[in-house]
Amino acid sequence: MLQIFKTVEGKLTEIDEIQDGCWVHLTDPSPSECKVVIDRLALEPDYIIAALDEEESPRIENDEGQTLVIVDLPTVQPEGGTFLYNTIPLGIVHCEKALITVCLKESTIIDNFIEGRVRGFSTTKKTRFILQILYRNASRFLQYLKQIDKASTLIENELHKSMKNRELIQMLKLEKSLVYFSTSLTANELVMEKLLKSEYIKKYPEDTELLEDVIIENKQAIEMCNIYRDILSGTMDAFASIISNNLNIVMKMLAAITIVLAIPSIVSGFFGMNTWVPLEGTPVGFWIIVGIAMALSAATAFLLWRKKMF
Repeated sequence: MLQIFKTVEGKLTEIDEIQDGCWVHLTDPSPSECKVVIDRLALEPDYIIAALDEEESPRIENDEGQTLVIVDLPTVQPEGGTFLYNTIPLGIVHCEKALITVCLKESTIIDNFIEGRVRGFSTTKKTRFILQILYRNASRFLQYLKQIDKASTLIENELHKSMKNRELIQMLKLEKSLVYFSTSLTANELVMEKLLKSEYIKKYPEDTELLEDVIIENKQAIEMCNIYRDILSGTMDAFASIISNNLNIVMKMLAAITIVLAIPSIVSGFFGMNTWVPLEGTPVGFWIIVGIAMALSAATAFLLWRKKMF
């Protein structure tokens, strides 16, 4: 999908043609839409194609006055009764006439700009626009990290009630999401540091301040991600130990019950031989043997109970 916007009299307006000072947004574009943008703005084709690769790593490139900035955006999608958090690349191309953003999926970060929820946003201020996107992106990472923390707490409470594989699998998915976030945030930080030091994009004093705020916000997200990942990893290890301990307790109890139940079988085996045995001609011999078996079983059960096998 191809959308073109321009700030007119302080208001974002969608237009039909690419003009100077406009913002071109491509969401999962078709080859024909990509060609229109590339031809109209004389862009490097690889700059548009790169952002459409899900495995593309965050980076910054510059060639003949055109700058490509690729960062990872956080995404969330339902999966198996829970949510899986992941990241997708967002390409930002800064050229003389316009600013182009390219993404494989719709993003709430971009939607906030389209719907006018970002203060001080103007398509003519391309440098500030890029930094506003990066700031919103870092804030969205923080928001999703808080959601992951709340989800892990709820799952932990469920695990206290019942040790089921379902809850453990959900915890594993959250841990996997934190790994994705940690990798993407670290890569985004390198892009921002390079953007701060480089002269690819003209920066004004207020823009430099905003970029520093973006870097601080991103560092905070990295720290939170590492903390939550360590907590979640420790929780997973603790519950794995609890489940293993519970299994040992069950196996110990089953072994004790097996020993107690084996004694009557041993006694009846001795008195069931085809040779002469004591109490063979006694009318109450059967009950005496049953009593002996019960007494031995009771004594064994008492000893095992003293040894805390039950």
